[in-house]
Amino acid sequence: MHTRRTALKRIGATAVATLPLPSLAAAWPDRPLSIIVPFAPGGTSDVIARLISAPLGDMLKTTVVVENKTGANGAVGAAAVAQSTNEHTVLLSDMSALAINAVMDKALPYKPAQIAGATMLAYSPHLLCTHPSIPANNVQEMAELSKKKPINIASSGIGSANHLGAVEIALATGMKFVHVPFRGGAQSIGDVAAGNTQLVLNGMLATLPLVQAGRLKLLGISKRTRMALLPDAPTIAEQGVKDFESGTYQGVAIPVTMNKAAAEKLASALVTVIRMPDIRSKLSAAGAEVMTSSPKETSDFLVAEGKRWSGLIQRAGSQLEGNA
Repeated sequence: MHTRRTALKRIGATAVATLPLPSLAAAWPDRPLSIIVPFAPGGTSDVIARLISAPLGDMLKTTVVVENKTGANGAVGAAAVAQSTNEHTVLLSDMSALAINAVMDKALPYKPAQIAGATMLAYSPHLLCTHPSIPANNVQEMAELSKKKPINIASSGIGSANHLGAVEIALATGMKFVHVPFRGGAQSIGDVAAGNTQLVLNGMLATLPLVQAGRLKLLGISKRTRMALLPDAPTIAEQGVKDFESGTYQGVAIPVTMNKAAAEKLASALVTVIRMPDIRSKLSAAGAEVMTSSPKETSDFLVAEGKRWSGLIQRAGSQLEGNA
């Protein structure tokens, strides 16, 4: 939503790039740092984790290892972090997925209160795409096509932000669909590029390369306004889905039990790294914007995002799983 992104931009001015670091944190980290990505390799979270791992390791004077622990819309990876007690295991994820899990899944393998925010890292819009062979060039044409035969919508998992965003588009346009969940955005866009499923709404960072390579056809972007990077691409909102805006809000979360001084040192290093000119330029070229925040502001975002999506979950009801 526009208000969320505006608020997060303001957050950047108060981020933790220069937090004082108590002496208790001087020895931390004293072993390799593990960044858990709760989705499959090649997705937005994975791309950012691997982009920052080396410079983060240089700054913290340790090795940073990226591990993919997939399943249950990120809940498997989040549980590994929530239950960690080694002070050196953190989560890099689409923060919307964490928030949605907290309000949607009553059988999570962890308690949401076990995880706290460290900092936001970046925002990028979703791209709504289909296979080039599909005879639809915009949202309304896809909706009309689906009325002849329900289309398969791929997503990074049940209850993911891109799943719920696609459902919101479907409900607004009368689109008939069957939901096909995967273990991450990379798998979902790969399945559409292969022609097995017909539609996907996924983070721009991972999806744009396939659009540029001609393997996916772009139908619309999820920002309220058009992007300079894709000036000819219409927004989903201007195609009849009033006020629609979604995206991937990447951030880092930590166990709530993590030593405060170590957590502040980590947050400070993360903000410094993501703001490095070369990293910022790489993200910008791919359609992502750097967006940082304090630990409290990050945790507050999780709460607000949960409230944002809980309304759609209630409206969608049984249609959430497809066959709309």
